[in-house]
Amino acid sequence: MSKRTPLFDKHLEFEAKMIDFGGFEMPVQYGGIKQEHLAVRQAAGLFDVSHMGEIVISGPESLNLIQKLTVNDASKLKPGDAQYSAMCYEHGGIVDDLIIYKKPENNYMLVVNASNIEKDLDWIRSHNNFDAVVTDISDKIALLALQGPKSVEILEQATNLDVNKIGFYNFETGTVAGQPDVIVSATGYTGEKGFELYIDTEKSDPVMIWDALFRHGTKHGLMPAGLGARDTLRLEMGFALYGNDITKDTTPLEGRLGWLTKLDKNDFIGSEALKKQKGEGLKRKLIGFIIEEARQIPRTGYDICDEAGNKTGFVTSGTQSISLGIGIGMGYVPIDDANEGNTIYIKIRKKLIPAIITKPPFYRNK
Repeated sequence: MSKRTPLFDKHLEFEAKMIDFGGFEMPVQYGGIKQEHLAVRQAAGLFDVSHMGEIVISGPESLNLIQKLTVNDASKLKPGDAQYSAMCYEHGGIVDDLIIYKKPENNYMLVVNASNIEKDLDWIRSHNNFDAVVTDISDKIALLALQGPKSVEILEQATNLDVNKIGFYNFETGTVAGQPDVIVSATGYTGEKGFELYIDTEKSDPVMIWDALFRHGTKHGLMPAGLGARDTLRLEMGFALYGNDITKDTTPLEGRLGWLTKLDKNDFIGSEALKKQKGEGLKRKLIGFIIEEARQIPRTGYDICDEAGNKTGFVTSGTQSISLGIGIGMGYVPIDDANEGNTIYIKIRKKLIPAIITKPPFYRNK
């Protein structure tokens, strides 16, 4: 049976269409994906993403464990910093992508994908040969994402924090809607200004925070937004989705995550395989593409072909861009075909539709 988040009754109140996602009953849309997407681009949307996993690593050697597990360099983090990273298998394939939050006193919180919580926990614990304690707090953390250009105006009416001063990939802890110890971060998955609110349900009531944000936000155009809009928004930015664009069969170097893969730090799991791959040269790469022909929408799993119709790769994510009105997508192609501006062909209903390789983001804020 699917789990329910603490906001489940609110989703029913807003007449959400619910689906099973990552073992949770989650809202995929309320009034419609298009209007929720445009609300986030033009005003604000509020997402319940409480299905995400939160794993705390604490103790004297917590950093050593994190450095062993992750591809980025967590030693650079100060309390209040967040960092995008990934964990790899020995062969270089990706266990998961995640965000690391650095708290005071050797205390870190890792935010992982909902469908990977058990797998990630097992992986972390199996490599914990350090003086570090690994604690899964996923079940007691509710997570709301307030995203959009009006998010500052809405949130500042409900909190004692100066939210204007929370920089990108930073966080602070404060009171929101009278609820204490809420972590407010600015990491985002939509490309818009926004905040994530991590709420410890043993101390605070996420329903009160949800209600307060709507009380302050409705006049600013705030709408509830579901997983459907979350996917179309992240794809317009070219952000990777685990299970689609990055998997155990893709490496960070292939998946356009080379910028966060610090091969010069001390050895981490998968570093030898990644150094070898970099030395030998990539064979394939994750690219972005646009389709200018009207009403041609790429979908996950569609073949990418050459002009003669020979399959050369596959689409990992695809949609009709709501903001731009054209087909956009990402997929893997041979490295020799991966140059920006190249034409590739997407097989849509047995037709070869030309697409132009384009470096994301596809959509840029005004």
